[in-house]
Amino acid sequence: MDVLHTLLALSVALFAGLLMSRLTKIWNLPAVTAYLVAGILIGPYCLGQLGVPGLGFISSEDVGNYDIISDVALGFIAFTMGNEFRLSSLKKTGKQATVIAVFQAVTATLFVDIALIGLHFIIPEQLPLAAAITLGAIATATAPAATLMVVRQYKAKGPLTSLLLPIVALDDAVGLVVFAVSFGIAKAMISGALSIVSVLVNPLIEIVLSLLLGMLAGAALTRLEAMFHSNRNRMSMTIAFVFLTVALAALEWRVGEVVIGFSPLLVCMMLGTVFCNICPLSEDLMDRADDWSAPLLAVFFVISGAELRLEVFGELTMVLIGVIYIIFRSAGKYFGAHFSAKAVGCDEKTVKYLGITLLPQAGVALGMCVSAQALGAADGLLVRNIVLFSVLIYELVGPLLTKEALTAAGEITAKPREVLERRAKALAEAEPKEFLEEREAKKHKKQDL
Repeated sequence: MDVLHTLLALSVALFAGLLMSRLTKIWNLPAVTAYLVAGILIGPYCLGQLGVPGLGFISSEDVGNYDIISDVALGFIAFTMGNEFRLSSLKKTGKQATVIAVFQAVTATLFVDIALIGLHFIIPEQLPLAAAITLGAIATATAPAATLMVVRQYKAKGPLTSLLLPIVALDDAVGLVVFAVSFGIAKAMISGALSIVSVLVNPLIEIVLSLLLGMLAGAALTRLEAMFHSNRNRMSMTIAFVFLTVALAALEWRVGEVVIGFSPLLVCMMLGTVFCNICPLSEDLMDRADDWSAPLLAVFFVISGAELRLEVFGELTMVLIGVIYIIFRSAGKYFGAHFSAKAVGCDEKTVKYLGITLLPQAGVALGMCVSAQALGAADGLLVRNIVLFSVLIYELVGPLLTKEALTAAGEITAKPREVLERRAKALAEAEPKEFLEEREAKKHKKQDL
């Protein structure tokens, strides 16, 4: 892929995402949904069919060439999520967030396991037991990117939002452990040998090493930023460290059965956590990082939309399994969050709406699918197709549901009229004088008629 086509494709992706976000404002849809729809339109199933390099993504392989953008974007998302673990905030919500994160994840797994294992006994050839258990583990994963984008776009603020963000951040760690245990059992069913290393040791090593690497990187970033007096240079250093941690998190070694590796999301999240707690200027720099990463995240979601495979709707059995997976995962997330939030003393609106905000699912789940290929060609492909089907539904509907839930909870409010009037006045003053005169002339002409 040459430079021209790469740059052209990225510019088309950003243009398409931004234009679609303007169009979807008519229906008051979140920007992330607009970006995903734009990705589908310029992806392999729509504009990509024309076969013109750079003017859309021609194939799934073409979309895969931009994985580095997705990796970096997820790194910035995780880094930003680390800001939710300030000690001052954790004193208020830390215990509640931990209890809810664990309980809703485990409940989602149990709901999906029960439903799909039951379905296995009805259609054993189409849904093997190992695949059913693996899908139950993947059900834990929540999409931090989509949730964070909705919160940012609408500037959501309140007890529900304050609790939601650390839960979504913790969900990755919880999901990693649950997936490792369930997936280890699934592989043992196929191979006939249950390995304590694959079930417990490997996931624990990954979590511990990821947290340690993130802590070291956060301490180093704070120390280096103290050498600079310009916020511009400090911001550059922050960006460089996010790039560095994403790169380091990609390293992996094997020592026999033991896998020594890292979780990029956990590493970058811990980088943000340590940084925001020990750097006195972290709050301002975190705000600047949000502004800097906005176009990157827009491109990321457009690419994510292009990755969604519409052919998954072509198999009736797969659609049936996918629908059952979505229904029971959604029920598990909702009721798990509902009852655990009630148990830890959350307010009524948080209890009522928290579960709805945890429905989006994307990158982490797709990452788990890569590991699921170890089940074998047939089982691995089934798991992948089911997750792709669910991601397509969840990514399009989930952000809208999150927005509606936060609005119903009173944490997304309409912009005050004076703000809108001030913006309109500023835009009017910025228009060329001849345009204003022409518009006024047309206005008077209409009045005369």
